Amino acid sequence: MKKADCSDFQKTVSEYLVRNRSILDVMTKLQEAATRVNRALAKTVTSCGCVRIEASKQEVPENVSFSQVAEYVKSHLQGRPCSSCSDVIETEIGNALFYLAAVCCLLELDLQSVLERENDRINTLGVYSLT
Repeated sequence: MKKADCSDFQKTVSEYLVRNRSILDVMTKLQEAATRVNRALAKTVTSCGCVRIEASKQEVPENVSFSQVAEYVKSHLQGRPCSSCSDVIETEIGNALFYLAAVCCLLELDLQSVLERENDRINTLGVYSLT
């Protein structure tokens, strides 16, 4: 199977973006796709049980430097998605990526450039880039 880069992916999306060419359709499809990703993640917990969520207040000692905070915060996840749940999650993320690329196509933005710019911004600003 050929590896696709952002440009190839965006070109493919543009070719198959026939039915939903309205930006309004694509915006709502992107939102729906993001919701489906969240639902697939929730199902790993509520239906399959391969992942558990054990959440509590994040406890970070006062004398810890900002660069060490990541060592103390937790994801609240226990376990890993099984192969069936991973397949569903990957499918839903792929669908979300399709509509994200579609937004770029309709706005004549280059997804690769967006990705590179964001990567540069994160690398430059570090933890301060997080919003």
